[in-house]
Amino acid sequence: MNVHATKPPLTIRLCEPRGFCAGVDRAIQIVVLALKKYGAPVYVRHEIVHNKFVVEALRERGAVFVRELGDIPAEHVDRPVVFSAHGVPKSVPADAEARNLLYLDATCPLVSKVHKQAMRHQRLGRHVLLVGHAGHPEVIGTMGQLPEGAVTLVETVGQVADLTVPDEDKLGFVTQTTLSVDDTADVIAALQARFPALTAPSSESICYATTNRQEAVKKAAPGTDVFMIVGAPNSSNSMRLVEVAKRHGARDSMLVQRAADIDWRRIGDAATIGMSAGASAPEIVVEEIIDALRERRNVTVDIALTAEENELFPVMRSLRDTPLTGQDMAFLNGTAS
Repeated sequence: MNVHATKPPLTIRLCEPRGFCAGVDRAIQIVVLALKKYGAPVYVRHEIVHNKFVVEALRERGAVFVRELGDIPAEHVDRPVVFSAHGVPKSVPADAEARNLLYLDATCPLVSKVHKQAMRHQRLGRHVLLVGHAGHPEVIGTMGQLPEGAVTLVETVGQVADLTVPDEDKLGFVTQTTLSVDDTADVIAALQARFPALTAPSSESICYATTNRQEAVKKAAPGTDVFMIVGAPNSSNSMRLVEVAKRHGARDSMLVQRAADIDWRRIGDAATIGMSAGASAPEIVVEEIIDALRERRNVTVDIALTAEENELFPVMRSLRDTPLTGQDMAFLNGTAS
């Protein structure tokens, strides 16, 4: 008897690229390597990345997550502390040094690039406009690179008309790395129309992992009944993928953290489901969710790629799945000989 005959068919249009980006992989490996070198506990200020599965897995290995450095017990001041991939204000490493803590900075190199762009604007006498979401750790970290009052946060097009700046002829902008590409373009266009002398950063602030994942979802979304994004609600890049899917043709789109969180009523009798994952969502969770769908449906998985991408797919997968070596980590941390 054909077991699949009793299950309704379902096509999963699986996006590539998806999931872990290089910056997230690097940050996680820094915590893992710190645990191997120093033993447990290793403290981590805030979530290393925005994903509960990752945080819990690292906690089981001996990582201890704290909100602030002052939460580290006095008897553990000799233990290392890792700063998250989102970056931190300059006051945080200064505080660590004042407490004689050994700290490891896991800030994504592309976030660090934005920090440098903002500092360059200020060095050249420009007030900095930061396009981003208030309260996001990356925004807090970027604003914290400059003196108070040197940065103005802009979240929406609607805020642009009422902006007050010190000198309209001396302005520069940067953006959070995980924003919606389309929304950010609208905000930047409004800023440039309002402030013709506005100076752009030397290179794009939104990271390539955010951009290429959004582009993949745009291509896969048309004609899908539901689009599932694997990720966390506090993950900016994951939430943007949910929005992008709905805007570009998915009948419905939803965020799913684990298989247990699937809203089966919204899935209903969907014939085609799109699927991608935020940059901090591990592939094992994507596979877990696909397995849950297979339990109920006769699943066919299609990789959503263009013809050109199909030719490069084996190379892309090889690069994505190749772990960083110790030498790579030394290079990224600036300690290579």
